[in-house]
Amino acid sequence: MLQDHYPIDKVFEEILPMVSKMDPVLTKIDQYLEDEEIYQLIKGDLSKRYPKTMKTGRKSTPVEVILRMLVVKRLYRTSYEETERYVRDSLVLRKFCRVYLQAVPDDTTLIKWANLIQDETLKQFNDRVTQIAVEQKVTKGYKLRTDGTVVETNVHMPSDSRQLADSVRVLARTVERARKFLGIVIDRQENYTKTARNMARKIGEVLKKRTDEAKEAGKKLYQELVEITHKTVEQSQETMDQLNSHTEETTQRLKKTLETFIPLAKKVIDQTQRRVFNNEAVPAQEKIVSIFEPHTDIIVRGKESHPVEYGHKIWLNEVDGGIISYYLTLEGNPSDELQWNPSLQAHQKTFHMSPMQASADRGLSSSANEKAAQDMGIVHIILPKRGYKSKQRSEYEHQDWFIEGRKWHAGVEGRISVLKRAHGLGRCLNHGFPGFQLWVGWGVIAGNLAVMGRSS
Repeated sequence: MLQDHYPIDKVFEEILPMVSKMDPVLTKIDQYLEDEEIYQLIKGDLSKRYPKTMKTGRKSTPVEVILRMLVVKRLYRTSYEETERYVRDSLVLRKFCRVYLQAVPDDTTLIKWANLIQDETLKQFNDRVTQIAVEQKVTKGYKLRTDGTVVETNVHMPSDSRQLADSVRVLARTVERARKFLGIVIDRQENYTKTARNMARKIGEVLKKRTDEAKEAGKKLYQELVEITHKTVEQSQETMDQLNSHTEETTQRLKKTLETFIPLAKKVIDQTQRRVFNNEAVPAQEKIVSIFEPHTDIIVRGKESHPVEYGHKIWLNEVDGGIISYYLTLEGNPSDELQWNPSLQAHQKTFHMSPMQASADRGLSSSANEKAAQDMGIVHIILPKRGYKSKQRSEYEHQDWFIEGRKWHAGVEGRISVLKRAHGLGRCLNHGFPGFQLWVGWGVIAGNLAVMGRSS
């Protein structure tokens, strides 16, 4: 049965004044999280764990505790295990998380509850946080600056040889477990994991030389690695057919693993054959850069420090006061120019008005985007023109308000930097695309709460 909260512990309340007081920033955040609308949003998702979660069963970890511990996790950029330990060892965090002297939920419990929360719920959560920021006069929504960045997925530098070796390792391991469960005699010679790993390493060493001889030697090694992967895929297919007649939970879990990774392994084989043997330039949208995070996009933004990035592009709206009022995970690598209208519309939806000033980088500059902003009644539109500028345009961009707006817009890079360094938006440690969306959502929310906590 889903609990709302633990009863206030009088003994705990007597002990707490004897230790250090709660940090002023944390005190403010504590007050903001008492909002009933935020609580009901999270409770709505947690109540769907089982059909009768709200009515029957033993008492669960309270919703209030789960919500606050997940906020602590991203505020301090800790793992689930570290969050459990820090809350357990700190009376201040016990107070903040409303655990009091009760047992702190362990990391696995927290993970199971966290996985129930949906991306749309976190967007509504952030909308409510933005509304609270307006109520608390942290922001008025008069100024808007919009920009994009890339959040990387947790993958190593992609190469076909590494992915082939990873495919062999995962499939061979699953086949071995399945055959052991089914009572089939295991032939250790059929496990090519070590061979594939060594061959992938050799390919990397050989291709470092970049000579014609090295390329030919690399092709031969690739051919052997592809053949090994083919054999492993065939073994996996045979094992999956044997699992079809079984209904045990273990067999279903093994079958699901094979159903996930066999198509991915086949795709990596096809990609390798096209790229290595047919000398074909495989389009980025058709490539797979990780069998563990197949949703990962290849993003080229023309930045010297990061010529190619692997993850997803996200788009952010920041308003005066440092609040991220809107965020969106984009599919593929769309043009920045297309994000202007959705950003303005999102601002209108959140604040029920257009901003007085809106700014973006020159990548969003176009006559259509300027006209769209004018139609919405925005007074100061700061979109520096790309390329050649007429004398009239140059004079327009040298007006005092335009120059000041450009200076203010530069601050969005600082906000993105803080989100990456302090709240984990540099690299996503969750698995899968739904997990990626949740990672971004919690990072933005934690960043906003931290800004509101520091505001005077």
